[in-house]
Amino acid sequence: MSKMIFINLPVADLAAATSFYAALGCTKNDQFSDDSSSSMVWSDQITFQLLTRDYFQTFTSKPVGDAHGSCQVLLALSATSREEVDHLAGTAGGHGGKSDPRPPMDMGFLYNRAVEDPDGNVIELVWMNPDAVMGEAPEGVA
Repeated sequence: MSKMIFINLPVADLAAATSFYAALGCTKNDQFSDDSSSSMVWSDQITFQLLTRDYFQTFTSKPVGDAHGSCQVLLALSATSREEVDHLAGTAGGHGGKSDPRPPMDMGFLYNRAVEDPDGNVIELVWMNPDAVMGEAPEGVA
């Protein structure tokens, strides 16, 4: 079995968060979803576990933060093209999130736009030229 990552996020409105992640291309796994959580599959290795704030609190004795007021983690998701980055960033704003809370980053070989989900969690949408990934970055780029 390959290694996987499950990203547990506290959410204020489970239905709104589920709709947002579905709009980004996640598929809901009903087997691991109920009235206090939605299991939203991004890929074979990455799943967002959206948990109501009360349910999330049962997993920690620490206070649950508010991503609208502070940032503790930045999540980055790879995209297959610059166009996919733009599409996903545009989709975020139309589904309860916020597109481009900071200016896009375009380094030629790397293109990055950020979005916020309805709860303020920042997701970086990143495309990198496959040649750069293989160590063939354009001249002058470290």
